[in-house]
Amino acid sequence: MPIAPPTPLKAGLFARGGAPKVAKPTATGAPPPKAPSGIQIEHRIGIQAPAEVIWGLIYDLGSWAEWNPTYSKAEGDIRIGGRLAMTVTLPGQAPMEIRPTVLEWVPNEQLHWRVSAVGGLIKTTRYIEIEALAEASCIVSNGEYIGGFLGTSLARRMGRSMHRGFTAMNEALKARAEAQARTS
Repeated sequence: MPIAPPTPLKAGLFARGGAPKVAKPTATGAPPPKAPSGIQIEHRIGIQAPAEVIWGLIYDLGSWAEWNPTYSKAEGDIRIGGRLAMTVTLPGQAPMEIRPTVLEWVPNEQLHWRVSAVGGLIKTTRYIEIEALAEASCIVSNGEYIGGFLGTSLARRMGRSMHRGFTAMNEALKARAEAQARTS
């Protein structure tokens, strides 16, 4: 069964949504980066809170353990090229330690990071994106592209668990952000 091409990401490196963007060469003349390849697993949720409130929760990695059922530990600096240290706890799976590298971040809009495992045979691009619909209404896309030589196998084995983890994270983010928006 052929796999449909992945949905391009919203902003930054991979540019999702809006009018098609014309690919421009980089400053060095090299072609622009391509969207990640692989199998996409994503959960989207509407949140009745301003993008700034949602971003505040995402940016504060140290508080993720308080509200985030999928990441029981998250620390590091959110900066391009920054290394993070995280513990991922997916439903039905043992906790996993990961050390992702931040690819891109835009305040109030997105956080993308990459993980390479098994000597590069598995490569993932993880993203959390906020799309503001109105002043206090957003859609949050929370997902991952899984690629590499063993990526398809990993996606088949863990895809449902990953989707449940993204769903749980989004629901917790929604509850926390909406509660903060009501009190501010």
